[in-house]
Amino acid sequence: MDRVQLALSNATQTHALEIGSGVLDKVPQVFKSQFPGKKAVVVAHAATWAVAGERVDSLLRQAGVETDAPIVFKDADMHAEWKYIEQLDAKLSHTGAVAVAVGAGTVNDITKLCSAHQGRPYMVVATAASMDGYVAFGASITRDGIKSTYKCAAPQAVVADVDVLATAPAGMTASGYADLMAKVPAGADWIVADVLGVEPIDPTPWNIVQGGLHDALSHPEACREGDPKALQALAEGLMLGGFAMQAYPASSRPASGAEHQISHMLNMDRFVMPDGQAPSHGFQVSIGTIVSLFFYEQLLQTDLSTLNIDALVMRWPSLEEQKEASLRMFCKSDFPTFAAGEIEAKYSPPEELRRHFEIMRDRQDELKSRLRKQLLTVPQAIGRLKAVGAPVHPRDIGLGREQMRATIIRSQQIRRRYTIFDVAVRMGTMEEWAGRLMSSHFA
Repeated sequence: MDRVQLALSNATQTHALEIGSGVLDKVPQVFKSQFPGKKAVVVAHAATWAVAGERVDSLLRQAGVETDAPIVFKDADMHAEWKYIEQLDAKLSHTGAVAVAVGAGTVNDITKLCSAHQGRPYMVVATAASMDGYVAFGASITRDGIKSTYKCAAPQAVVADVDVLATAPAGMTASGYADLMAKVPAGADWIVADVLGVEPIDPTPWNIVQGGLHDALSHPEACREGDPKALQALAEGLMLGGFAMQAYPASSRPASGAEHQISHMLNMDRFVMPDGQAPSHGFQVSIGTIVSLFFYEQLLQTDLSTLNIDALVMRWPSLEEQKEASLRMFCKSDFPTFAAGEIEAKYSPPEELRRHFEIMRDRQDELKSRLRKQLLTVPQAIGRLKAVGAPVHPRDIGLGREQMRATIIRSQQIRRRYTIFDVAVRMGTMEEWAGRLMSSHFA
């Protein structure tokens, strides 16, 4: 069974996936099989309407699918914001039609949440290989200036025509490539959690994401040039990341680790580039991936047999001390108490901390062997990200040195997931490793 079939057989929400050249023509067939007897309504942005939406609408009508007038957003600078949720909710509430989202992250997330509000499924026709969120549960929407993930079901069906994906702006493909590369350090984080007994690896979602990951990342130049074979591998890899999250309910662990916490931190801080726009999710995790890989290089260079476990346990702050420090760190933010809750959820009492260090010491060879097999080196990652056109330095997205350093330090506190950042904090090396990164690759 190939990875796509494995993913579909374990998916809880998405039941049909078509990826390949010319598969846009299969939209009516997929719609009829998944939503028999239902009306359709195409939801698109003006740009994606021109690329594929108009053709999808025409194909559905020609195939005899009853189709409402398309809903096409016209705002040139459209992002996944709550005002568009309200607009689409108002339109979908007057029809029982199943939405067919034609677009990428923004159109998909808006349609996903609004369809959930109406209590009905939807399908998506992808127009860019730009992120792994197509088949992920949940939608990332900005409301009152704060970007949050709202719970809602993934699409019931997905069609991704490689010929359409090849027409997407190069920056969107680069963003998708970076989001796929993020699965490399995310997998390493799961390996560490597995070895320490914090969160054992589930082989099914692991294989869905990691099975062909390095192969899919092996041709960044071809992705940038729109090579159909490379784009298909990229699109499949991104879709599989979303499927893995369906196979591992209620958690993005299979596809997200410390590198995504950098992205979450930037979003929570409402970071924008000099042009006033937030960097794409993929560009944020591009920087986060380099951070995570660098931290892993530091861990691999550390002789864990020399850890002074007694001293590390003795100086480990109590839960109350850590929560107080977190409240001080975030006191001027929009979320002053949030991080303290995450710290409490993943706090290790001294006896557990000691056990983790003993495992790291006693199983050092096994741990490092698994990590080396999983990871890319920082120079390898930088070379590939540059080749595809993704950012490799904080300044590439307008992020200053001190803000980058602070983002790294603070990112450890905003998610309860155990990652390389938690290893660094427990070893007392978080500040040191961040400083080394800022004076080397991020100099």
